[in-house]
Amino acid sequence: MRLPPKNNIAIDAIKVWKITALIYIVFYWLLTIAGVVFSYKFNIPLWYSYIAAALGIIVTYVFIFLIPKLRYRRWKYEIFEQEIYIQHGILIVTRTLVPMLRVQHVDTKQGPILKRFKLATVTISTAATTHEIPALLEEDASDLRDRISTLAKVDEDDV
Repeated sequence: MRLPPKNNIAIDAIKVWKITALIYIVFYWLLTIAGVVFSYKFNIPLWYSYIAAALGIIVTYVFIFLIPKLRYRRWKYEIFEQEIYIQHGILIVTRTLVPMLRVQHVDTKQGPILKRFKLATVTISTAATTHEIPALLEEDASDLRDRISTLAKVDEDDV
């Protein structure tokens, strides 16, 4: 079996994933609070609200504190002349080899949270699917995009 890829993504990926999870968790807690108000107004047993709150505490811990660290540990990549080797996953680890001959175009993308931490995601498109290497430093993402483009012989107009 092949060894895992050598390159890690940026450590700030953990912060980005925590902030993203926090945004979603806030909506969960708003719904939970609305459920408590609904319970009082329509005389529904409060134990439903207690279950939702307990579940919320567990979900908050798992998605904000546990999963981002585990995702970071598993996300690795390596670029070879003939292929791109990507590994990711928490419970199920996926190792993907993308042949350079199949690469059609390579992009970098950056949302507001990634931009705040000066990170970007490299997106590699083939005819069949799209692969991502998330949360790289902006300069590293740009260099990686250019390197893959050169190795895959993608026209500059496509990048």
